[in-house]
Amino acid sequence: MRREDLIQKWLDHALTPEEFEAFKQLEDYEELTKMQSALQYFKAPEVDVDAAYNTVTTTRKDTSKPTSWFKPLLKIAAILVIGFGTYLYATLPTLTTHETIAANKTLVKLPDTSEVALNAVSSLSFDEDAWEEKREVNLDGEAYFKVAKGKTFNVITDDGIVTVLGTEFNVKQRDDLFEVFCYEGSVKVTYNDTSVVLKPGQRYLILDGKEFRNEEENRKEPTWIHNESSFKSLPLQEVIQEFERQYNVTVKANNIDTSQIVTGSFTHSDIDAALQAITMPLKLKYQKKQNSIILKRD
Repeated sequence: MRREDLIQKWLDHALTPEEFEAFKQLEDYEELTKMQSALQYFKAPEVDVDAAYNTVTTTRKDTSKPTSWFKPLLKIAAILVIGFGTYLYATLPTLTTHETIAANKTLVKLPDTSEVALNAVSSLSFDEDAWEEKREVNLDGEAYFKVAKGKTFNVITDDGIVTVLGTEFNVKQRDDLFEVFCYEGSVKVTYNDTSVVLKPGQRYLILDGKEFRNEEENRKEPTWIHNESSFKSLPLQEVIQEFERQYNVTVKANNIDTSQIVTGSFTHSDIDAALQAITMPLKLKYQKKQNSIILKRD
């Protein structure tokens, strides 16, 4: 039997005992079997080998036809490429992701029955399959957590890590602001190389790289879950940005000192009432123009 026919039948697992003995006598028998053994580490789906082979050969710069003995080797290479891609895909974690857009909020149930309220323009992701071994979520934005009793629970943000055990807390990570407020139980916040433990009523704040610890506030839960944003000793710019998220508008504050520190709140259900709550204490005026708000000096 011709060499290429032996290799083809070998690839198709169709060799008779006599043909297999002849196949073993081929000079490149060891190289062929080594490549085949590599396939056992991959669980690839059913593939069209000839189609994969054609894809490989059409990308070759040399337009001449490959020799007949080299064709089976290219088929094996095609299978290896597909199998390796499938292996990598199968080993990567599959994250469950929840996202909110401007003027929207959502409630997320975690695998252990913990609840997360997700504020506007925020995202939360976690690996549901590995939850029992690694109870952690990735947060970008703001969320209020009610954590079920059990193992350690971690909230990962770009600025810091929050570690808790059966408690209620709020995490906010926006641009140059990282804020954690504990409502029940205790919360450990890790920022850079330092850690701080918060008790109920305590806030931890990083603003423009400056650290503020254990500021006391008498609140039972964040006001934003009841459609009201509140602020204590924060720059006006933070208030404006939150207003933009809650009403899906753009605020222009030219010639206004947005670094001034303010304390107050605004509603999420009435844009004019919200604007008055922001502008009146600062003696500012506002003008609505399509999807923009223009702040002016009084």
